[in-house]
Amino acid sequence: MTLRTCLIMMTALAVITDNLIIPFYPQYFAERFDNPPEQHVGLYLAVVSLVVMSVFPLWARLAKRVHPVRILISAQLMAGSLTAACYFIDSLPLFWVVSLLMVVFKGSYLLMYPYVMSLQQQDNHTQTIGTLSVVVHFGAILGAALGGLILQIMNIGDVFLVMAAGDFIQMAICMHLVRGYLPAPGEQPANEEAPVRNESRSLPAIYRLCLVMLLFYFVGYVTRPFFAVYWLQVAHWNSEMAAGFVYALPGAVAVLALWWGRRATKQGNTRDGILAGLLLGAAATFIQGFGDQWLILLGRVLFGWALYQVTVRLDALLFELSSPEHYAVDFSKINIFQCLGNMGSAYGAGLLVSHYGQAMPFWVGAVGLLLTAALFPVLVRKPKAA
Repeated sequence: MTLRTCLIMMTALAVITDNLIIPFYPQYFAERFDNPPEQHVGLYLAVVSLVVMSVFPLWARLAKRVHPVRILISAQLMAGSLTAACYFIDSLPLFWVVSLLMVVFKGSYLLMYPYVMSLQQQDNHTQTIGTLSVVVHFGAILGAALGGLILQIMNIGDVFLVMAAGDFIQMAICMHLVRGYLPAPGEQPANEEAPVRNESRSLPAIYRLCLVMLLFYFVGYVTRPFFAVYWLQVAHWNSEMAAGFVYALPGAVAVLALWWGRRATKQGNTRDGILAGLLLGAAATFIQGFGDQWLILLGRVLFGWALYQVTVRLDALLFELSSPEHYAVDFSKINIFQCLGNMGSAYGAGLLVSHYGQAMPFWVGAVGLLLTAALFPVLVRKPKAA
């Protein structure tokens, strides 16, 4: 098993365990903390994004001096310990402190993304990003489904014990990698060496791409925080397990999209399909707002295809504009704006639901995706032919 495969498997485990509770935070807060208002749940999810955004650049700087896999050994030990502690907490203020500190250490696994990319030839970037995107989306399927199962047969707080076990398994995998794959400090790796590549880097273009990411992640994910609650209200199949599967249905579509993308990416241009994906995503988001079970299912399938196409190509643009020695730092810049978008979508979803009802995030998301489609060609221009 190659180093790349081990890293992707570890990323999959992290995504699965992190998604166990995310679709069900409204139910968790209601049961454990005496039903706080929707704005509170949205604010919490927004602050989670803010914490990830704030600390990841620090992890990226540390990764310049310490190998990312070695960082994860200590970070996942702390994350697992704090996650297990959340199981015992009944105080809302204490939960905020401990869980956000947990997020600080959990966020270190994002270092795996630029590290895996640094092991690849540039011609393989889009395919590798596609594979990682499938891992993220398919991991969301399993995580949300397992979270729904836990809510069906176990106490809702038990999910934190499962999440903690995932963190400790990640730590064990990192210890195995250090012993079996990584060079000693100061040595150069002997395997999976990437060839010499174009070292050009365009910071202005990267910052314009950051603005696109900010808007896209806000409008693309504004429907997510209260989707499970929305489904339980409008659908006939209204169990928590069904809500978890439908919440993560776009991830299932990503598997098909990856197979299709292996053929499409041979045609080269990473900008191809972004506008079409944004327009399809807008239509898919719009039809989910009508409260019909079958339209929601259709919308989730179409949205999954659109989301995959857009996210993979936007990420590929980052590595096209960056250079290998700056991958982690530039990825941290992009991650800041992605997290700002997630933070705004989480808090905005709480405000929209509390004032205008469960369907409003879908209307806002659809209009926002149309706006993103209009701004993308202005902000991210194609390079001029030589």
